[in-house]
Amino acid sequence: MNTQKKNYALPIAMMFALFFMIAFVTGLQNPMGVIVKNQFGASNLLSQLGNLANFIAYAFMGIPAGMLLQKIGYKKTALSAIIVGFSGVAITLLSGQVASFGVYLLGAFVSGLAMCMLNAVVNPLLNGLGSNEKKGNQLLQFGGTINSIGATIAPVLVGYLMGANEATRTIAKANPALFLVMGIFVLTFLVLYFVTIPEPHITKQKEKVKDKHSALSFRHFVLGMIAIFIYVGVEVGIPNIANLFMTTSLIDGGLGIDPTIAGTVVGTYWFLMLIGRFTGGIFGARISGKSMLISVTSLGLVFVLLAMLIPTDSMINMPVFKSDISFGFAQVPLNIMFLILCGLCTSVMWGSIFSLATSGLGKYTAAASGLFMMMVCGGGILPAFQGWIADMAGYITSYWIVFAGIAYMLFYALYGSKNVNLDIKTE
Repeated sequence: MNTQKKNYALPIAMMFALFFMIAFVTGLQNPMGVIVKNQFGASNLLSQLGNLANFIAYAFMGIPAGMLLQKIGYKKTALSAIIVGFSGVAITLLSGQVASFGVYLLGAFVSGLAMCMLNAVVNPLLNGLGSNEKKGNQLLQFGGTINSIGATIAPVLVGYLMGANEATRTIAKANPALFLVMGIFVLTFLVLYFVTIPEPHITKQKEKVKDKHSALSFRHFVLGMIAIFIYVGVEVGIPNIANLFMTTSLIDGGLGIDPTIAGTVVGTYWFLMLIGRFTGGIFGARISGKSMLISVTSLGLVFVLLAMLIPTDSMINMPVFKSDISFGFAQVPLNIMFLILCGLCTSVMWGSIFSLATSGLGKYTAAASGLFMMMVCGGGILPAFQGWIADMAGYITSYWIVFAGIAYMLFYALYGSKNVNLDIKTE
């Protein structure tokens, strides 16, 4: 047992590094929404198109990613994803040089293809390295902690690079962050190339008899796919729309908060996700994913409801995570604080849903991972829809989308996550 843990230490560390990359690159789309809204005069809906392009890529790449896992394995899929990711960030860098919204969207889409591939690798691999559902969930929560570090740094760093001068908020100003990402991609590729990665759930021999079952034969997995579609939309929509709400002028229905300050507030959301995931990792071996999901969805419903009911003129000095890796205070409406506190709730939802949805799938896990990643496109679709609602009815009203999404995840935790297809052979 000890030898096994020792042998898996380096692969687990590499998966954690990839988790960081996924979050940092994905997290760039949050402050980029504020940038393109200023640079190209975009509406709330159009400002979310980069985020939509990033996540809609999952719908295109989800199934191919699962097929790649089955054909070439985890390591080669990850290496391929890093090359694609480097290309996507390079295109985003180019969009700043040519000042093209279309090129920016292309960069976001290509980056999304890579993030889908990486997610298809790290989630089933970490979950599979756990000896049981609780251990698998624990590894995913610790991986999610590293993920949250990347997500915390991205909006804070880009917000700092933008500065207070609205006229200079352009994609080109974010170049230092893009160069940083490209450098990390190169370093990660070189290290991963020389690391041995285990290949669980990969079938070496070709089966001539067609299996009449698939991952979609499991009800709890299908309902879990819907849950993850909604979850990613909720996780991304809460801070993205809050960022737009804070940085939009008072005349246009926003709060008129400086983007640098708003960046620290949004960064705090991701920092709270870090805290939640780290805590979930510590207790993950003792608390089931189902219990975690029930607890955080119930609390999340309360936070979102309070955010919608409390008047925006009720202010509070909120502790925030600053760009110089310190803590300070920012004066924001009380309902913004409750939205940011949702980070504690969304923190453990991904790992809990993934472990519940893939529990008991056995040989269907690799294909299931690809299908699962396809549903991550919800992270682009739901925030875009929420942005449209914000254009039509106001920012606060748009959070009813979030409330309904969390309510479904509570249903999944209570009833939908039970495996009722135990008669299907998975080995």
